[in-house]
Amino acid sequence: MFRTALVVGASSGIGEQIVLKLAARGCKVAAIARRQELLDALVEKSSGQVIAHTHDVTDYDAAPALFDELVSELGGLDVIIYCAGVMPSVDEGEYNFAKDRAMLEVNLVGAVCWLDLAAAHMESKRAGTIVGISSVAGDRGRRGAPVYTASKAGMSAYLEALRNRCHRYGVQVVTVKPGPVRTPMTEGMELPFMIDATEAADGVLALAQSGTGEGYVPKIWWPIMSIIKAVPSFIFRKTNV
Repeated sequence: MFRTALVVGASSGIGEQIVLKLAARGCKVAAIARRQELLDALVEKSSGQVIAHTHDVTDYDAAPALFDELVSELGGLDVIIYCAGVMPSVDEGEYNFAKDRAMLEVNLVGAVCWLDLAAAHMESKRAGTIVGISSVAGDRGRRGAPVYTASKAGMSAYLEALRNRCHRYGVQVVTVKPGPVRTPMTEGMELPFMIDATEAADGVLALAQSGTGEGYVPKIWWPIMSIIKAVPSFIFRKTNV
């Protein structure tokens, strides 16, 4: 059981549910997000075990001091879970660098910034768990969302490399690949095997607690993605995903 946790991207969706579930289990949680009003509501809904701090994950220079402050407030760090992510709609034929840059900076660069800090800290302590929320979308390059899929593919590769680097120091690194989840980011969408954020949070925490290197949430995506990854590119490019 985790005693102290840091959740980045905690104000809504999967991150919010993870914070609430950890706090309900008696874990002391530091919750980070951009929107103060949502963090305030999260603290109200929690069991009093949540420390909330506003932070934009693209403010990379502010991260090291805030990380140290939060670890001090928590009295240590057993697990960090990076949930922050954006997925603006991208129309057919649209090549919008502002949207693309936002996805790369929040989904990937912000993750590297925060999880590098956690890895250095946990390596020095010879203990800890790092969890990153990637996506099934990162398993193939999808025509409908080129940069979102690139950001998640990069996230998965980074976490695998971090796992290979940190395992000898007693640090577990877990890659979680959810399928579609009902969150503010997917509002208005109805996709196959879509689950609620609370179910996704249960899956994330189960993988985090087990220390499994990589897993899909829900598990049905493992056989599905095994097939999709095996489809030759000349066939996959003709699909509408």
